[in-house]
Amino acid sequence: MTKQQTTVATALFIISVIFIAMTLRTPLTAVGPVIPLIRDDLGISNVLAGFLTTIPLLAFAIISPFVARIARKFSIERTLFFALLLIASGIVLRAFTDINGILLGTFFIGVAIAFGNVLMPSYMKLRMPLKVGVMMAVYSMSMNISASMAAGISFPIAETSWSWRGSLSFALIFVIAAIIIWLPQLKQKASMHAPTTSRSLPLSKSLLAWAIAAMMGIQSLLFYSTSSWVPDILATQGFSASEAGWLSSLMLIAQLPMTFIVPMLASRKSMHMPITISFCASYMLGFIVLYFGWTSLAPLSMICIGLAGGASFSLVMMLFTMRTESIYTSAELSGFAQSTGYLLAAIGPITFGWLHDVTNSWSATIFAFMLCTIVILISGLYASRNKTIEQSFDSKHTC
Repeated sequence: MTKQQTTVATALFIISVIFIAMTLRTPLTAVGPVIPLIRDDLGISNVLAGFLTTIPLLAFAIISPFVARIARKFSIERTLFFALLLIASGIVLRAFTDINGILLGTFFIGVAIAFGNVLMPSYMKLRMPLKVGVMMAVYSMSMNISASMAAGISFPIAETSWSWRGSLSFALIFVIAAIIIWLPQLKQKASMHAPTTSRSLPLSKSLLAWAIAAMMGIQSLLFYSTSSWVPDILATQGFSASEAGWLSSLMLIAQLPMTFIVPMLASRKSMHMPITISFCASYMLGFIVLYFGWTSLAPLSMICIGLAGGASFSLVMMLFTMRTESIYTSAELSGFAQSTGYLLAAIGPITFGWLHDVTNSWSATIFAFMLCTIVILISGLYASRNKTIEQSFDSKHTC
């Protein structure tokens, strides 16, 4: 292959990563703003409407452990290609059918996104091993920017003649583009099959795997729980609904620079521990301000929580590749950790809401956020040690 051909292939790969990243969140973040419209139009209950956001998280938790095995059999490229087709099918079902089709389409989307979540970090490690940090930065930024955009334009689209159905089908543009751009990657499938020397490791017996899973779980728990309840917490502290919404948006915006910066920093193994300590300190500062209700510092609180959320997500994504030697072990670790993480994410908002109802105060919930920060610090420090999953088994660092 000539240098020019290599350059073109690399450029196509980077573009395909960007477009796949854009398909992994936009079908989800477009839903929240239009749930009231869906509920009123179809005459469904709040509980049933709530499943539209819960089903994908449960699908992530259920499907993630099996993704690496499927990719071993069919190749990563083919698996991701069929995942894109499944996302497209789910979007069509969700946008143009009744409530049964909407729920089925939502499940299809969740299953397909689980494949992308698990495989993309490993695939970037395989294709560009010397540029994993840069590629992860591009991937994370693309995912977060497109997710924010989808959340922002979802309701305005729904207010047009397109209605909420048009709003939910908007993400199909990105998916179709990703399918077309991904086609050249299918030519790589011959080299994607698992080598005969690769081991399938019992990750549930590895303390390192559990530490990374705990990091994934707690950061997911904190992200979805703060996204759900921080507006209500701020409202009880005297902020208007619009002010609470603006502050919540600030928390999400603050994640963006970290999703770009941290992967590149984390490509240096010596930076894992400082990054962990820094984002835990940022989490703790944000939650302390929220706990004491220091309203004048509320913007600082939101920025700290957002910075910590972006950094923690980016670091754990990098650990899937930095703490493994084989791309298939990387995929297995990613599936193992994300299964744990998204199960916690699915039950987190409900659990913290229940805690508020029992105590009739948000103080206990915020204190629980701080306890979660301590857990992610402990697990993060353990996971920051310069050791791979394979080495942890060889040296008997297992449960």
